[in-house]
Amino acid sequence: MINKAFHFNIYNTEFFGQYWKAKETKAVVVLVHGMGEHSSRYQHVAEKLTSNSFSVVAFDHFGHGKTGGKRGHNPSFEAVLESVSKTIEKAKEVFPNKPVFLYGHSMGGNVIINYALRKNDQLQGFVATSPFLKLAFKPPAIKLFVGKMLQNLIPSLTMGNELDIQAISRDKAEVKKYMNDKLIHTKISPNYSIKFIETGNWAISNASKLALPMLLVHGTEDCIISYKGTQEFAKNTKKATLKLYEGGYHELHNDLCKEEMLQDVVNWLNSQL
Repeated sequence: MINKAFHFNIYNTEFFGQYWKAKETKAVVVLVHGMGEHSSRYQHVAEKLTSNSFSVVAFDHFGHGKTGGKRGHNPSFEAVLESVSKTIEKAKEVFPNKPVFLYGHSMGGNVIINYALRKNDQLQGFVATSPFLKLAFKPPAIKLFVGKMLQNLIPSLTMGNELDIQAISRDKAEVKKYMNDKLIHTKISPNYSIKFIETGNWAISNASKLALPMLLVHGTEDCIISYKGTQEFAKNTKKATLKLYEGGYHELHNDLCKEEMLQDVVNWLNSQL
């Protein structure tokens, strides 16, 4: 497996991207990470995929990882979708004439689901893990009200995301790695919070527009993002396959069921070729 970095620039922001090249590539997976983290946390996911002949192309979001911009802020939701388009272009450049899948986790799951519903790119299919469609808790009404005001007045103002780190995985070693990762941050602006709540609800209501196959996976003990929102999306479309992992926490790819989950992803990707 070969790992190489690349860069691109949109909205006056320099993006960090990277790809993992399989010995023989039968398809490409464009990977979209979640809130506060970065693409290099998916090294083991890339290893699993490349060992099964799926090359992987990923990038760090606006204000995340090694990409520039204010930590935890983006210019707009459309700008986020455009960053995905740029990464897909890179994937097609490096791996021409290969089928392309989109794979997104949590916030990245919201992004790829909305991308599937709003864009007309020629893609093979989509994988969304613990997608941010509905929060697993109800934010205080006053906080939502203030957030919406700030989105109009000071959209770049960031606050703490209040993430319960212990809720990412049942594997304590993974929790410790998360806590010690210097590229992870806890900042979030209304463009990453209020807007994603809105686009999550929109995606559920518009799931019937899904035109290409999608695999949805979620843990039943995810107390960050609600698996019931994922269930609701799946019920509203005939194109989605849903698998729930009993007792699974938010980061299934880093949870006790990670081997099973990643193999399920590989099996589904193969079934779409």
